[in-house]
Amino acid sequence: MTIERAQTDSPWEEIIGFARAVAAGDRVLVAGTMPLVDGVLYGEGDPYEQTKVAFSNALAALEPFGLGAGAVIRTRMYLTHARDVDAAARAHKELFDAVRPAATLVVVSGFADSRVLVEVELEAFREATST
Repeated sequence: MTIERAQTDSPWEEIIGFARAVAAGDRVLVAGTMPLVDGVLYGEGDPYEQTKVAFSNALAALEPFGLGAGAVIRTRMYLTHARDVDAAARAHKELFDAVRPAATLVVVSGFADSRVLVEVELEAFREATST
């Protein structure tokens, strides 16, 4: 089985030593992704906007593998406040309603950047190529 890795410009990847996305066989896993674009936090104080931006970033990590939202089979959403569940759920539904991946949403105590309200992960499936 071939393993492929994709990096982005996130400084966290270098600091921690990880790949944004890893493809192993038919699966592509996207690491925890925050609502940062070019080092700038989007949607400060707005869990709906942060969820949309974080998922947008995570979906962009699927692009090197030729995948998009239709390939997503699992999502995970980590929130810092239970009060933000409805906002995150609304953003998730807008992006994945037609796909209906398995989804997990949990409340955590916080993130490395205290302004971040939401972090997300994706798992996607790519059809096996015939040999």
